[in-house]
Amino acid sequence: MSEKANRVLVVEDDSSLQKMLVMNLKAEGYHVVAVDDGVDALEVVRSQRIDAVILDVMLPVMDGFQVCSILRVEGYKMPILFLTAKNSGPERLEGLLLGADDYLGKPFSVDELLLRLARLIEQSKRSSDYGAVGVALDVDVFKIGKGEVRFDQYSIVTHNGLTKKISKREIMLLRLLISKKGEVVSREEILETIWGYSVYPNTRTIDNYLLSFRKYFEPNPKSPLYFHSVRGVGYRFDSEIEK
Repeated sequence: MSEKANRVLVVEDDSSLQKMLVMNLKAEGYHVVAVDDGVDALEVVRSQRIDAVILDVMLPVMDGFQVCSILRVEGYKMPILFLTAKNSGPERLEGLLLGADDYLGKPFSVDELLLRLARLIEQSKRSSDYGAVGVALDVDVFKIGKGEVRFDQYSIVTHNGLTKKISKREIMLLRLLISKKGEVVSREEILETIWGYSVYPNTRTIDNYLLSFRKYFEPNPKSPLYFHSVRGVGYRFDSEIEK
């Protein structure tokens, strides 16, 4: 198969459905990688070029919603098509809000799936290059007051003009908070999205990250404009204009 073939990741724990999807996708000329749980899906995306993901919601260990959220926070932009029996309005809305591009309920027409997938890949190729930054925050540079975050470079410019390299987790947490501007993001969501299920740091770790963000971007860290703690709940980013 040509190296230029579009590479599709199928994440489906129903073995018969997975085999059927793989067979039909290969017949259409796709290079297909198939896994049956969310943890393996993340490893594939992190280690290989993937042009699109067909993602079931109900998966062992880590569900599809969590996989989608982590991929977007880590900055992957390939189209994600949810394929699931959970096809009610609230579930569809939740998936789309997390950064999915389309939603197809089971049972489904294979021809419809192939058509939707082809359109998603074509639209993605026209609109952007893969892997730069998440769909929910489709920018490479985001300004915070007099400072800015340079997502593609893993660096920031502080409020007093200093350029500084920061860690991947700092970039991921900044992207998560900024993409949910004005909303309170719970500690649990941050821990699951940034650190995953295998390692849970002390929640004080998040507080320390927030203190660092205030030092980077707040003119007065003790009276923050942008990065707020909501006691007993989580954290909120506000993009107020510095006066």
